[in-house]
Amino acid sequence: MDDAERKMQFLYALRSRGVTNAAVLTAMEQIDRAPFIRGYFAERAYEDMPLPIACGQTISQPSVVGLMTQALEVTPRDTVLEVGTGSGYQAAILSQLARRVYTVDRHPRLVREAREVFDQLGLTNVTAFTADGSFGLPDQAPFDRILVTAAAEDPPGPLLAQLKVGGIMVLPVGQSDAVQHLIRVRRTESGLDYDELRPVRFVPLVEGVARDG
Repeated sequence: MDDAERKMQFLYALRSRGVTNAAVLTAMEQIDRAPFIRGYFAERAYEDMPLPIACGQTISQPSVVGLMTQALEVTPRDTVLEVGTGSGYQAAILSQLARRVYTVDRHPRLVREAREVFDQLGLTNVTAFTADGSFGLPDQAPFDRILVTAAAEDPPGPLLAQLKVGGIMVLPVGQSDAVQHLIRVRRTESGLDYDELRPVRFVPLVEGVARDG
């Protein structure tokens, strides 16, 4: 099977799992997943499955990336915060849809490697930071959209505080050893509205910055 056939199958799998937004599908067609996966698992980049990356983390399966991105309802004028850079794949997808993407991870190695791929792909509207993502990025707040790619027991207060009125946050909620659910939070003039979207499984949101070089 050549690359064109693999990409066609990849996009078909996304659609069959509920990723139907045309802009999201176009972004996922434009951003190749392979550069974000190193070593043995790179040959499985087009499969709809999570794969291990450095620092004991994972790159989410593409259909989950697509569904989370779709739920975020990103517009071309939006400034987006992603908590949990990981491989950088999700931030790269967001870069195709938003005006500006800030992404933060507690693992310096992951941030460094993600920056390398962003540079290779010429993604100039993504900025990656090493920091404790549970506190967001106060210096860049508020945000139109916030995406969290690690599970907390409840939506972190500092992140909710950094969401603009009219903004949307999408995140997994639940303990790592129990059922997690993907939820969408909308900030309105009168408060916060919550929607439960689907069951998921993510690594836990951990406070602090790791010492992994």
